Amino acid sequence: MRQIYMLRNEAIRNNAIDAILSLPIDDKSPHEVHIKEPKRSNPQNRLMWALLQDVSRQVLWHGQRLAPEDWKDLFTALWLKTKKLEQRSVPGIDGGVVMLGVRTSKMRKASMTELIEIMFWFGSERNVRWSDDS
Repeated sequence: MRQIYMLRNEAIRNNAIDAILSLPIDDKSPHEVHIKEPKRSNPQNRLMWALLQDVSRQVLWHGQRLAPEDWKDLFTALWLKTKKLEQRSVPGIDGGVVMLGVRTSKMRKASMTELIEIMFWFGSERNVRWSDDS
């Protein structure tokens, strides 16, 4: 049995509590209960890509014009640093080092909000004119 409760009001919260209380306690085969923050939303994702497009069109990075996907890698690396987390790297297949990016599709809403705030801050510092979509 799989049951998901979106805690929007007291009644739903009480239903979730009742469901947990009704579960049998079994030391050998215990039930799992997962509590997660909501995943990032589609509007957040659209906003992120609009911001990345704006930055990509208007900002040169050390003399280079970067694609929105490249900016996403830079911004997520900065977000990791603000969280005091390390960006993962692995040895490349043919030598060198490959930096592994962050998957924003797996981010929670609060983390995505922080990432978007970083993009707004960065763009504002560089006088990016935000499009209507951003």
